[in-house]
Amino acid sequence: MNEPQHKDPLHGITLQQIVNRLVEHYGWDELGQQIEINCFNSNPSVNSSLKFLRKTPWARKKVEDLYLATK
Repeated sequence: MNEPQHKDPLHGITLQQIVNRLVEHYGWDELGQQIEINCFNSNPSVNSSLKFLRKTPWARKKVEDLYLATK
């Protein structure tokens, strides 16, 4: 039997991988312009961004949407 196909395009991708790929692609400055949140604009780091994004669903959605648009 075939493995079931996942409909979620983010299946198997962690939030940390998403943030790292966006930073690699855009850099912090451009990422902060694309998504205007303090964790990207004020003393940015992956850890502080992950902490904020895990607690803030609307910001996480914006990050995930940008990741999917960038792929």
